[in-house]
Amino acid sequence: MTTTPVLADAAAYARAVEDAQQAAAAYYAGGTSALDDDAYDRLARAIAAWEADHPDQVRSDSPTGKVAGGAATGDVPHTRPMLSLDNVFSAEQFTAWTASLERRIGRPVERWSVEPKLDGLAIAARYERGRLARLVTRGDGTAGEDVSHAIGTIVGLPERLTEPVTVEVRGEVLMTTEQFEAANPVRVAHGGEPFANPRNAAAGTLRAKDRPYRVEMTFFAYDMLPLDEAGQEGESTVGLDGSAHSELLARAVALGLHTSGATAVPGRMVTGVTEVLARVEEIAALRAELPFGIDGIVVKADLAADRREAGEGSRAPRWAIAYKLPAVEKVTRLLAVEWNVGRTGIIAPRAVLEPVEIDGSTVTYATLHNPSDITRRDLRLGDQVMVYKAGDIIPRVEAPVAHLRTGEEQPVEFPEACPQCGSEIDRSEQRWRCARGRNCHLVASLSYAVGRDQLDIEGLGGSRIVQLVEAGLVADVADLFTLTREQLLGLERMGETSADNLLAAIAGARTRPLARVLCALGIRGTGRSMSRRIARHFATMDAVRAADAEAMRGVEGIGAEKAPVIIAELAELAAVVDKLIAAGVNMTEPGATPPPPPGSASDTDASGAGSAEGAEAVSGAGPLAGLAVVVTGAMSGPLEALSRNQMNELIGRAGGRASSSVSKRTGLVVAGEKAGSKRAKAEELGIRLVDPEEFAVLLGDFLPA
Repeated sequence: MTTTPVLADAAAYARAVEDAQQAAAAYYAGGTSALDDDAYDRLARAIAAWEADHPDQVRSDSPTGKVAGGAATGDVPHTRPMLSLDNVFSAEQFTAWTASLERRIGRPVERWSVEPKLDGLAIAARYERGRLARLVTRGDGTAGEDVSHAIGTIVGLPERLTEPVTVEVRGEVLMTTEQFEAANPVRVAHGGEPFANPRNAAAGTLRAKDRPYRVEMTFFAYDMLPLDEAGQEGESTVGLDGSAHSELLARAVALGLHTSGATAVPGRMVTGVTEVLARVEEIAALRAELPFGIDGIVVKADLAADRREAGEGSRAPRWAIAYKLPAVEKVTRLLAVEWNVGRTGIIAPRAVLEPVEIDGSTVTYATLHNPSDITRRDLRLGDQVMVYKAGDIIPRVEAPVAHLRTGEEQPVEFPEACPQCGSEIDRSEQRWRCARGRNCHLVASLSYAVGRDQLDIEGLGGSRIVQLVEAGLVADVADLFTLTREQLLGLERMGETSADNLLAAIAGARTRPLARVLCALGIRGTGRSMSRRIARHFATMDAVRAADAEAMRGVEGIGAEKAPVIIAELAELAAVVDKLIAAGVNMTEPGATPPPPPGSASDTDASGAGSAEGAEAVSGAGPLAGLAVVVTGAMSGPLEALSRNQMNELIGRAGGRASSSVSKRTGLVVAGEKAGSKRAKAEELGIRLVDPEEFAVLLGDFLPA
């Protein structure tokens, strides 16, 4: 459970109120703040606790008397107060809150709505006869700022509804991870400082006027109010009066608005505290996989009668609560920068941090992207920096908190030569690389290539690879396939049985599918999943090597920036690939069909395989032809020994496409023990479900021997 700090006296209370004011003003005015979300929450709870003990000394500027987000005021009155939510931080606190609510209304709450608490900025969108006329921020809850200049830049907030109704839609504006990654380079190219994170980016972008560039945001509706033709709350043609919350959201979707219903964490109706808490756990478990940020789960009484009788306080409704999740963002000190060389020769900076607790784990290292990113952000040793972490994703340093500098910070030193081998550094791209490329870190490159999810050569551990390299027997992955028994027997601690076993394992590796070979090559911009997509798309190594950047963009997930990098890498690896072919290594992907030549009658147009939707529709040979397949839960029977990567390969060989999330386009879900939310989503959407044993029977001859 999250603890509440204690304020010692009135002076500490006054300082806390001022700190909260400054943090809120900085965030809501410009999208920056010295306090992360968790720190602000703890500060607000400390203020509230002190005020509860000293009710006669409450300051008028205290954040406890205001709606969250109220630092940026405006002059557009709200049709109805735009309140924030009270918070709970544990199952015990939530259970106590539900009991209090049910005592207030005099009966159990019949039905609950449970949905993600999106990490963005609340707005009210007013539609007049179906046309989007005005956007207003939350402001102080009574009046907000007019941000109608943002109309047309927000995905999921159409300029016209499907019906000519007059209505106010309330929801959250945020940046998805993809939108954030696209926005920062544009902002920097126009002379701006990069945003620290998607939440700050949305707050700053929504208010920005007269920018010479535009970046996208996304809207998620969570409420609708009926308006009369004069734009005031009241009767309207949309028919919302007395509607349950779930009915409001269904109506929003019918009008063409975006809600969480189309995501991996849709709002769901449940009954009872036990079911609510189970759904909270499901959403929390998916947090790291989501393409947008959430900082909690919102629980609401669904029925209008329950909401009406519960009523509202001055800053929050009594019928809804935010179940907050642990913070994924904190401020800590940058102690040092380490420079590490990867298997392809990439020289990657890594931040050494003053240990900080984020999302339930202690973080001491974080990603720093590349040298130019350090320069652009003006990072300095000793800086207080914003560190972001979501689930199991590697933490990354987002930005320095510049106004906390003391003057003792020092510039980050960049390496003059490769930290691994002392060779020259290729600085021609944003990501620096040792001039020797893969040869700089040959042992790491080979260890990756022979790993279980690549060539899977048993008996080639790190120490054995070092022996082979030091003996001059192996200079690249292809040399492994030309090793002889005599060469192996010449190594220390290599007996006849070990040599024969290793040669047998190498012989078996010759038969691996093309996807494994591509992955083993360690092509920049690819990994296991991308290698499978490339192999399934082109079917043969000849087709892969013949592709230009435009053809490579036909592979799902490869865009304009990544395609030429992959083509250049393949050209650099041409000699190694030639040696692999000469050594008899397989260069085809089972079950895949090569694409037709460009310009042929059967050539797929640009709207096909280049998109996720098109890729899911591609048909191959086998029992899973054309199906997007999701595997969830623990496998059993013939599938028990397979890794998830091997399962994905199996799906590809059988003509299907492995997917990580359940959607309307999913064709089949393989649900093992403890399948959880993905199984529930499949049942909700009516998607075919099979257990591991049924799936094994379905695949038949495609299973490994």
